Amino acid sequence: MCKVCDRAYSHKRSLIAHQHIHSDECSYTCDVCNKAFSRNRYLIIHQRVHSGERPYVCDVCNKGFGSSSNLKMHKRIHSCEHPYACNVCNKGFNYKGNLIKHMHIHSVKHPYSCEVCNKGFNKQSSLIRHERHYVCDVCNKMFNHKGNLIVHQRIHSGERPYVCNVCDKAFFRQSGLLAHKHTHSGERPYVCDVCNKAFITKGKLVSHKRIHSGERP
Repeated sequence: MCKVCDRAYSHKRSLIAHQHIHSDECSYTCDVCNKAFSRNRYLIIHQRVHSGERPYVCDVCNKGFGSSSNLKMHKRIHSCEHPYACNVCNKGFNYKGNLIKHMHIHSVKHPYSCEVCNKGFNKQSSLIRHERHYVCDVCNKMFNHKGNLIVHQRIHSGERPYVCNVCDKAFFRQSGLLAHKHTHSGERPYVCDVCNKAFITKGKLVSHKRIHSGERP
């Protein structure tokens, strides 16, 4: 039995290993970064950070992990297991860290919470503004306006609806097409207010003006 916490063990070696917890003794040292550990098995797990070894593999998605505990937590994604429950609203979570983050929404300062990301707000109007987001179903990027989402989704679909009637080059955005058309017309509508040099696109004008301002991008 441990003399410090009265925990009992059936084997002496288990008791000896346990007693390292109460002492400052860390006799197992990593030969790569010199980090010390109280048990050899902790050192072995740690060394996989350096070696890249991932001996514990998920039988669902084949993702590898350095320790069995990390694999166990990962598997909750597939099983939908939520062992950590909020004692206020009973919502379940697969990781303890997610539960801790969630608990902030029940504080007096943030009584209004988003059902999607659990972010809390002190005003209902702030929550309404936050929830007025349009989310890409491919990469989960969020946008404040539906039009911006539509344009963004063309990155994934490859759709280029704006086509030049001169050379048939296509663009994601109408603004891209309008800027491109200046290459055919020779028009340079963006003029430097310092030296009067003209440019086809606003971006090139902005880059040029750094010559005068000394600004570095």
